Amino acid sequence: AAGCERPAIFSLSNPTANSECTAEEAYVWTQGKAIFAAGSPMPEVVLEGKRLIPSQCNNMYIFPGVGLGASLAGSKRVTDRMFIKAAEAVSACLSEQELADGRVFPELHTIREVSKAVGIAVYECALEEGVATVYPRERETVPENVNRRFYDPTYVTLARDDK
Repeated sequence: AAGCERPAIFSLSNPTANSECTAEEAYVWTQGKAIFAAGSPMPEVVLEGKRLIPSQCNNMYIFPGVGLGASLAGSKRVTDRMFIKAAEAVSACLSEQELADGRVFPELHTIREVSKAVGIAVYECALEEGVATVYPRERETVPENVNRRFYDPTYVTLARDDK
C-alpha cells in the first residue's frame, strides 16, 4: 500500500482455491486499507480490532437490473451508457455502514432493491438515449412504472379440500 492510500484489490478467480489472494492477505498487506472484492464469498476479517467485510464481486448486482430496465423500456438495444448507469445505481445502494465496513457492493439481502434501482437507471437511460419503445403511463414516473411492474414472487398458500 506504499504507492496508494486505498488500493483496490479484486481477487476474482474462481473457485476460492484459485483466488489470487484471500481477503485476510489483502487486508494484512495493506494494513486494512484495501478496497477488496472477491469472485467467491470470503469470511470477514478482524484486523487490529476493526471488522473488515470483503464483498463478493458478482454479475448478480448488474445483469438482472439491466435486463429488467431494458425489457420494461422495450429497449431496441442495450448501450454502453446503460452499464455505466447500472454501475452508478449499484454504488448508490451502498449504505454508509457498508462503506465503513469496506464493502464494494451492497449486502446480498438487498439484491431486490438493488435490481430495482438498476432497472430504473437503465429504463431512464433508454428514454434519454431514444432507444425505448415502451413509455410510462401518463403522469407516471419511471420509478412508479418499474415498481408497478416489478415481479414479486409471493405464493398463495393452498389448502387441501377433502369435501
